[in-house]
Amino acid sequence: MTCSRSNFRAVGWSDADFRKPVITVGVPYTNVMPCNNKFMDLANAVCEAIEAEGGKAMLATTPIISDGQTQGTLGMRYSLVSREYIADCIEIMHEGYAADAMICLAGCDKSVPAALMPLARLDIVGLTLFGGPALPGKCATLKGRSKGKQLDPGSVMEGIGAYGAGLIDDEELYKLECHSLPGSGTCSAMFTACTMATVIEALGMCVPMTCSPAAVTEKNEINPVKLADVRASVKALFALMRGEVTARSILTRKAFENAVAIVYALGGSTNAVLHVLALAWEAGVPFTIEDFDAIGKRVPLIGNLSPHGPHHMVDLHAMGGVPRVFQILLDAGLVHGDALTVTGKTWAQNLKELALPPLPAGQTVVMPLSAPLSAAGKHIIVLKGSLAPPSAVMKLSGKSLATFEGPAVCFDSEMDAFTAIMAGKIVKGHCLVIRYEGPKGAPGMPEMLSPGAALVGQGLGPHVALVTDGRFSGASHGIMIGHVTPEARDGGPLAVVRDGDIVRIDTKAQTLDLAISTEEIAARLKAWSPPPEKATKGTLAKYTKLVQSAHLGAYCA
Repeated sequence: MTCSRSNFRAVGWSDADFRKPVITVGVPYTNVMPCNNKFMDLANAVCEAIEAEGGKAMLATTPIISDGQTQGTLGMRYSLVSREYIADCIEIMHEGYAADAMICLAGCDKSVPAALMPLARLDIVGLTLFGGPALPGKCATLKGRSKGKQLDPGSVMEGIGAYGAGLIDDEELYKLECHSLPGSGTCSAMFTACTMATVIEALGMCVPMTCSPAAVTEKNEINPVKLADVRASVKALFALMRGEVTARSILTRKAFENAVAIVYALGGSTNAVLHVLALAWEAGVPFTIEDFDAIGKRVPLIGNLSPHGPHHMVDLHAMGGVPRVFQILLDAGLVHGDALTVTGKTWAQNLKELALPPLPAGQTVVMPLSAPLSAAGKHIIVLKGSLAPPSAVMKLSGKSLATFEGPAVCFDSEMDAFTAIMAGKIVKGHCLVIRYEGPKGAPGMPEMLSPGAALVGQGLGPHVALVTDGRFSGASHGIMIGHVTPEARDGGPLAVVRDGDIVRIDTKAQTLDLAISTEEIAARLKAWSPPPEKATKGTLAKYTKLVQSAHLGAYCA
């Protein structure tokens, strides 16, 4: 060990430091992304808090991909892939240096589940800390459809579609570009990052009330509340170390049921299906897409948050954050109050200590269960049928759509579909099919936000269905069906849909069918051959060999 110690001494360690616990600080960071660009400052605060508690901090920095910055580009193929690589990078540092515990910062979409995956995988002492959502954007001079509204990244994407349809002009689109993201932090709405932040809090793997405060102030400086969250999180981490409480003591079946209940109550992203299933697999907890769907049939939608409502994450924080929603669900017996959290206490005990005041009269951010935004079974639903024998995922977010039937218009890539939409080739009644965008087909299962938002922006959201083996951004809404399995690249029925074939969607029966015989589907599949692999070397090629079906969570094994 003498040689090892000499290397540590070269970076400033003293004799006393060798007797201190070493804490891995996971930091997904880049300077060019608003979600995580403040993370080095936040990480330095974490390190200072660790040193103050008598530990030694070890930074484990990782790559990070912004979904917002890569939407509609080939770079988007690396987004879901980055979830596995962030987790792997943190694991490598933690295990390679035989550290004693871990705290991981989380920001942009995939970094939130990725921050928890190594903790679940290794069953070590640790927790996560969300960097916080951005403040919603605003622009007093908007005169079009966004006039007077709080803005978020979804406003920009839908603005592109509206611009293509002639509904807004150049000036209006430019204002949306300049004002929808006012500063650092994740997307301000209940898109994927904030959905997964609420999932982590519901799982009990971060300190209560730390997922909803804004990342920064109006001056785009780190929010003092987040610095207080840092100190509280580090104190909780050292308490966990003293009690030898490891991640899997908290990540139980009850914890995952709580997390899924929060997704449905707040109207979270369909990406949560992938991430929760992957996290459960990492934690060794049997949990299936059918379990996810079953919880959705019990929990109503009560969070009135963008993209399905007018409010944002900071508005939820003002109402009491995730604990407020958890309390409402607990009072109705929809969650487990005896689930353990990183405070060393159960959810019920945490809520008792928080003692949240009554909700303000007239607030519209969190609705009562007696008057929900929509009944249970009206948010994320799992479909099965001849077009998706294992499963597909659809987000209703309270919409009253019962059935849809229309002729397929097929594209083998997202960009071809987007181009057709912007050219006005997709009309009311069409079922837009985008295939070869799954985990292996793309590869990387990119989000179809660009075509989806273009449809909504052109006023086609309620009138055109989009069916894909890709996935959707949390910003997506409309008749959107993703995660179709088996994916086209694996020879799923989606591969042999032809233009004009009738696609049938029944949300009550939860079916997704192609209106041709099973014999015809089988004959087409027999004549089908897979296209050449798009990635033959490098990261994407390795991912293609290891990634599992979206039906299971698209984890690598």
